[in-house]
Amino acid sequence: MSQLSLGINIDHVATLRNARGGKDPSPVHVAIIAESAGADGITMHLREDRRHIHEKDLFLIKKIIHSKINLEMAPTENMFNIAQKLLPNSCCLVPENRAEITTESGLDIIKQKKNLHNLILKLKNIGIKVSVFLDPIKEQILAASKISADCIEINTGKYANQNSLINKRIELKKIQNCSKYCNDLGLQVHAGHGLNIFNVYDIAKIENIKEINIGHSIISRSIILGIFKSIQEMKNIIYMARNT
Repeated sequence: MSQLSLGINIDHVATLRNARGGKDPSPVHVAIIAESAGADGITMHLREDRRHIHEKDLFLIKKIIHSKINLEMAPTENMFNIAQKLLPNSCCLVPENRAEITTESGLDIIKQKKNLHNLILKLKNIGIKVSVFLDPIKEQILAASKISADCIEINTGKYANQNSLINKRIELKKIQNCSKYCNDLGLQVHAGHGLNIFNVYDIAKIENIKEINIGHSIISRSIILGIFKSIQEMKNIIYMARNT
């Protein structure tokens, strides 16, 4: 079975920094440690309200680290302009709602097909790989395949939030089926949202998934373990999932 890449989302390092309006903890410092701990990439969501990551974080981290940069962004012209300056390795297009605590659901490709298609083409024309964050719904995946997306990041939030084992298995099956469907359409598959050391194993076992992006749970664990050990703990779990 192919190995699974782990992207570390450092948004909530910036959330903690911004709580006091100072410089610490530094997202740049954490990105460096994450890379040394084995992270395959750094993910940052530059929200339009700038509630955590700021532009200066993006550009400093891009200069310093050697692993890939994945920019999560709303599908707007303003965000395209920033991506054009930053030139990350990849962009993941996500919906935004100012009232939400975190991203609540996937994009509705069907309703925004024309605008999303134009934006995806513009990003790809400047050498940026484009993924779209989608709920595990085949109709949305098919629509994404028709607007030139390179990759689907499947929203694992509903799976992660289930308390019932039966419901969790139902959501897992949806993710498994949609991962295969993406693969059949020639789309690379990523996954993320709500994943932690207790629920990531079954997601990591899905062979068609090539990358998972995890932030909050790793940053939370780092308060107890430290960021280096927290990342290595997650790396070990996904390695075991792929190799046992």
